[in-house]
Amino acid sequence: MNKRIMLASLIVLAFLLPVRAQQVLDRIIAIVDDDVILESEVVQGAYLTAMQMRIDPAKSPAEFERLKKETLNNLVNQKILLVQADKDTVKAEEAQVEKYLQQQMQNLVQQLGGEEKVVEYFGSTISKIRRNYREEIEKNLRVRTVQQEKFKNIKVGRREVEQFFRAMKDSIGSVKEAVDISHILITAKPGEAAQRAAFEKAAALRERILKGEDFAVLAEANSEDPGSASRGGDLGLMSRGEFVREFEEAAFKLEPDQISEVVRTQFGYHILQLVERRGEKIRIRHILITIKPTREDEVAAADSIKKVYNLLKGGADFAGMVSRYSNDESSKGDKGFLGHFEIDQLRERAKEFVYAVRDVAPGQISEPVKTQYGFHILRVEAREKARELDFNRDYERLSRMALEAKTQREYKKWIEELKKDIYV
Repeated sequence: MNKRIMLASLIVLAFLLPVRAQQVLDRIIAIVDDDVILESEVVQGAYLTAMQMRIDPAKSPAEFERLKKETLNNLVNQKILLVQADKDTVKAEEAQVEKYLQQQMQNLVQQLGGEEKVVEYFGSTISKIRRNYREEIEKNLRVRTVQQEKFKNIKVGRREVEQFFRAMKDSIGSVKEAVDISHILITAKPGEAAQRAAFEKAAALRERILKGEDFAVLAEANSEDPGSASRGGDLGLMSRGEFVREFEEAAFKLEPDQISEVVRTQFGYHILQLVERRGEKIRIRHILITIKPTREDEVAAADSIKKVYNLLKGGADFAGMVSRYSNDESSKGDKGFLGHFEIDQLRERAKEFVYAVRDVAPGQISEPVKTQYGFHILRVEAREKARELDFNRDYERLSRMALEAKTQREYKKWIEELKKDIYV
């Protein structure tokens, strides 16, 4: 089924934390049943989609306006289908929610260039971002279940595919040059020296605070949490469940103005100060010192990828090497498979990959290549040259396209029918 119908997630996972939308005066711009859609939700969704499509809103204002309209339409449709999901008592499976949440967070980290960049982009903590994404993923899975049940019996016959091809041949375009690739990723992991250096820096800052220096001033100058450093480390008023476990345990033990010991979390080393407590909520400041790989750690990762490359050249099984060595958890379960990419699309996303696989035949591997994510070995699973579409050769592809077009028509009709009984 058409992914734009089935999962509006990459478009609708938008009204998470409207950091950019705060630049406008918020207002209600749509009501569906007894739920509202805010302008900030639409703007945030359009920004997220623009980021994924590599569109600069400042340089392409007309395209950004189109994205806002599309986002609003998707939000309205999603809320209509959630009303239907409530009527059908459709629930989302927790295991699926967690799976998609992990994938989405990994995608965000990769797209924005690290967890710090994610925090900076959304202007909030990772735990808050995860919580909001979880809510949206759960909604989208419920919507998807409703849609799957509605459209599960839609099929297209050969005559329908042929009619679709004749009618759409000029607009479908040609088959573009493409490649299917898998990879093994090895990232530079901070060693003992990097961890010791980060801890010592955090401990030294804590001593300066205990000797009387202002926490907020030191946080602004030294904290590596871009979301809170400019506010003197202030995270605002927060409840239990919004922090990672180690951070939360240390924070809720503090008395007002008390300074914590140095606290280690997955993000690095923290120094905490409790500003105030309001019932079960606390307002906390923190200074974060991240643990950055040293030059020696980078060299160790480079040595590891060379070792894996030599093993593969010696006949080692690629899937086995993925399972044993790859640090990309999102592709491990699929033997390292990254997907089918048009070369032009791949050039925009990871130009290093294009050069690495340029002369690699199907079934063969590239030499190690470095990107912002780490060191990779790529395996070309299949190649496709640019050519014109052919009805017989591309029947399966055309059949999927015809099915998507038919589903899209039925989807629009269904939405209009549901609108008759739902206030919009």
